[in-house]
Amino acid sequence: MWDDVATLRLSSNVLFALAAALVLYGAVDYVVHLKIYPLRDVRVTGDISHVTREQVEAVLSRELRGNFFTVDLAHARQAFKKLPWVRAVNVRRQWPDRLDFEVEEYRPIARWGSTALVSAEGEVFEAAVNSRLPVLQGPDGTAAEIVTRLQTFGKVLEPSGRRVARITLSARRAWVLEFDDGMVLELGRDNLEARLSGFISAYGQTVARLPERAAYVDLRYANGFAVRAVGLKSNKKKS
Repeated sequence: MWDDVATLRLSSNVLFALAAALVLYGAVDYVVHLKIYPLRDVRVTGDISHVTREQVEAVLSRELRGNFFTVDLAHARQAFKKLPWVRAVNVRRQWPDRLDFEVEEYRPIARWGSTALVSAEGEVFEAAVNSRLPVLQGPDGTAAEIVTRLQTFGKVLEPSGRRVARITLSARRAWVLEFDDGMVLELGRDNLEARLSGFISAYGQTVARLPERAAYVDLRYANGFAVRAVGLKSNKKKS
């Protein structure tokens, strides 16, 4: 082997290349860890209405470590996502000394039970509850489906001016709808939009003419509905 000049020359070149690579790696690692590349500016953009300046500053002071090159972007992104209302975060370096965070907040469309909110995409998240939003209730994993029904029911009700206050989906897939005036509608499990639309169409000639306000309407009948009005027990019809 020691008499093989070509092999010795090849081995020597490989060793020199490895040494040069190690030196270069060490130099780069030394440079990027120097304090001459500090982060001087952090910009947070997006359609933000709930995330506060104090929350942002707390995350930045607690989670950002290192200089422009060494700061852990994935860690910073996850720290922002832990804030209430934050749905997604994009972060990137902007040479020479800035980080840009683009924050997307959830868009709440309703309350989920009594302690959470649900977005227009059907995502349940923890945040301060807005009492003016309708309430949705159902088994785990049904939030997106109930949000879709809320939007559909809203279109059916739009001509009547009525608003949904609560939608409940039972474990047996039965739907109950409550208006903002307290009227409760039992929709059942099938033909939901058709039943609701039929009730709204007939309301003016039927329920609206009762001497007392309707408290409960059972729409689970093939050719009509049963009404229980406040103070008029005789209007109650059992299925």
